[in-house]
Amino acid sequence: MSKNKMIFGFHAVTSRLRHEASSVEEIFVDVGRNDRRMTDLVANAKSLGVRVMPVDSVRLDKIVGTHRHQGVIAFAQQISLARNLDELLDAIEGPPLLLVLDGITDPHNLGACLRVADGAGAHAVIVPKDRAVGLNATAAKVASGAAENVPYITVTNLARTLRDLKDRDIWLIGTSDDGEKNLYQSDFTGPTALVMGSEGEGMRRLTRETCDMLVSIPMFGTVESLNVSVASGVCLYEARRQRLVKEG
Repeated sequence: MSKNKMIFGFHAVTSRLRHEASSVEEIFVDVGRNDRRMTDLVANAKSLGVRVMPVDSVRLDKIVGTHRHQGVIAFAQQISLARNLDELLDAIEGPPLLLVLDGITDPHNLGACLRVADGAGAHAVIVPKDRAVGLNATAAKVASGAAENVPYITVTNLARTLRDLKDRDIWLIGTSDDGEKNLYQSDFTGPTALVMGSEGEGMRRLTRETCDMLVSIPMFGTVESLNVSVASGVCLYEARRQRLVKEG
């Protein structure tokens, strides 16, 4: 069991069953939950040949380390969506839309970024191996199934990867309060990688210097900045809006 990935929460488990049921080894469910949502999930799992183990909520809490599991935990084999960046880029039809996260350390923010990346149709999320939280069970739960659908690519050297993207004529657009243009003055219709900085420090110096352009998100209220997942959503959906308009 320890060699498998732990997934918890209804959205994450249901998504894995929908897309890669054969990878699910077993599911633990709260024996005290008999509502329609749980009944449907259990019936679906059993129809797919997945073993379901009813246990009490205390055991579920101990397995996850938190009570925020919604009464369902799955152990599944790791699956590979597209871990190789070159392979992924070669398969994309039309201009790529990528989200690059430089050093996100909060799993809730990472999960939310994956969720908006999936919703906006980003082709991949790219993250550095070091100084980042990694795609753990909490991030997967917050992603509400997006972790099973959006290619999540971890790279050893982010600056080198960004240069490789530039060599493929992918425009690197970073976000910063002092960007030369604002979000709505910028063109996202071509091959684009949106680069977002970490929650507290923003982009690292080398990441910032590698970007082709920096853009700001207009702020009209009293707060000075947005959470990284919210900012990612705002930027990705503006990129998607521009592309839809261009397509007519």
